[in-house]
Amino acid sequence: MPSSVQILGTGQLVDLSRQLRRAGGPRLRQNMGRHIRRAAEPLQKDLQRSIQSVSLPGSGRKVRGGPSPTTRPLRTTLAGAVRISVRQGASPGARVWLDRSRLPADLRNMPWVIENGRVRHPVFGNRRRWATQWARPTGWWSRTVQAGMPKMRAEVERVLGDVRRDLQ
Repeated sequence: MPSSVQILGTGQLVDLSRQLRRAGGPRLRQNMGRHIRRAAEPLQKDLQRSIQSVSLPGSGRKVRGGPSPTTRPLRTTLAGAVRISVRQGASPGARVWLDRSRLPADLRNMPWVIENGRVRHPVFGNRRRWATQWARPTGWWSRTVQAGMPKMRAEVERVLGDVRRDLQ
């Protein structure tokens, strides 16, 4: 089930945030935020590639019927909603998440639907005729996050070490 991935409130991150605040170094804080964002970007890119590669085979009809009534490609729209946010302050950290507000109203549940495998939709916009497509449960979100988290954690720890050295 897609949800956000967060690296928050670890003792090192909280202590470092306090030291930065005491040091009064806005430049250091900005640099730390930028580096933490860069640490999360590979996971974001992997999630975007993963949703782009999900296969949704059709059921029933073997011949394609015509152009899509919509101008927005499904997988590209979903990939565009994967976001990163970096927080500094009381609970500093990085978060990779799927922003439902960036999706059209009729696609807000689609990432979860694809994760579970069943996609039901009207045929070419005709609400009297419906088709069901099955996505092979590839775990486009959960498996990708599971594979990317160790790298993201290691990179954040490296950034924390660099900032800690700058403070000393």
